[in-house]
This record gives sequence, C-alpha cells and structure tokens, in this order.
Amino acid sequence: AQAGGASGLVHVATGTGKTLSVWMGALEADRHLRASPEGAAPAGSSHAKVPRAIKVLWLTPMRALAGDTLKSLREGAEMAGVPWDIQARTGDTSSSLRARLRREDGQPDALVTTPESLSVMLSYADTGARLKHLRLVVVDEWHELLGTKRGVQTELCLARLRSLAPGLMTWGLSATLGNVDHALRVLVGERGGGVLIRGHEDKAYEVETILPREMERFPWAGHIGLRLLPEVLAR
Repeated sequence: AQAGGASGLVHVATGTGKTLSVWMGALEADRHLRASPEGAAPAGSSHAKVPRAIKVLWLTPMRALAGDTLKSLREGAEMAGVPWDIQARTGDTSSSLRARLRREDGQPDALVTTPESLSVMLSYADTGARLKHLRLVVVDEWHELLGTKRGVQTELCLARLRSLAPGLMTWGLSATLGNVDHALRVLVGERGGGVLIRGHEDKAYEVETILPREMERFPWAGHIGLRLLPEVLAR
C-alpha cells in the first residue's frame, strides 16, 4: 500500500507487529530510492545521494512512550540495514538536541514526537523548507487521540503537513477502536479514501467475577477492589 502512495489505518491486536508493518514499508521505500538512478551514489562513493532530511514523522500520544518507540524504530532500521538517523523531540528533549534538530545539517531521517511538540515545530518560519522531503506521518495509538482536544490538534497538524508536502502518506495504528470506518475518515482528512488493514479475528473476551472470601465486613467506598488485588494478581 505504501509503495503506491496510499494512506490508511492498521487495526490489529496488540503484539501482532503494527509498528514494524508500517515502519518496514518506509524503510523499503528508502532502500528503493537509494538504488534508483536519482539516488545513486557518485563514482567512488559508498553513500547514495538521498538528502538527509526528515522523511518520516512518528507521532506518539504520550511522551513517556517516545523512548520505547525510538528504540523499536532504531532496531528495525538496523535489522533492515538502512542507515537512518532516528531521533525523538518531546518536552523532555535536551536543549542541545533541540538546537541540533533546528540546524539544516542536523536533520534526522525520522523523528518521533508528540502533537504538542509538532505544533511548536510547525510554528517555525523555516518549517516548509525543513519538511519538503517528508513522505510519511504515522499516528501511533490513534484511539488515544481520536475525539479529544489533542486529537483536533493532531488533525490540524496533519492538514498543515499535507499543505507543505503534497502526496504525504498518513498511517494510523491502533488495537482498540470502536468505529473503525470513522477513525479512518478522520485520519486521512478531506482527501478521502485510505486503506484499512484489520486482523483476521476479533479478540475473544472472557469475564469472570471474583468475590471476597469473607463477606461479613466490607471496606468503605471503592476500596473493595484493593482488597481483592491479591486474588486478581493470582489469576
């Protein structure tokens, strides 16, 4: 789907490879570009003439997840043999790294960030020049943002990015969406369309009630859950 420039939504169960499914597509596209005549290296050079610029933006709803996401993306790139520089920019990013990311020669190939940090980046006057090579935006955990104030902020950011980089692909990742068709429409915006990739089977749910062993006395409001915690952990 990415090879054809499509946008879409991957909606499958947790632990089935959502992240790598989208990430490997981006890495494979870069590999083809490096092998093409336009990306071929000059004689005597071991590096293709693919510009060092942000090609992939990876939006995570929580900055606490940025570190884990960054590690996964770096491991995937190393496994695929693609020499990308992958960095993260959140509210926890050091001032020195932020300064480096602002420089033209300090641009990574992929950047993990949050909706808030992306909004700040889009306010810079040179944003258009720095994102002209952007090919893909991935919105991780789309269910965390959809229908919220931060989700609207994300939609505005996506609209701005599409105006800066025509043909930009947008892919969302989620495992717990209720109205999948609506989530896809909101994600891809007014351009419409979009590819929906779903797991083969829906999750099977099993609900079991655990009762206190002693029912003569109960804790006051709400604390019965804590009283049953050892039994829940044992199950």
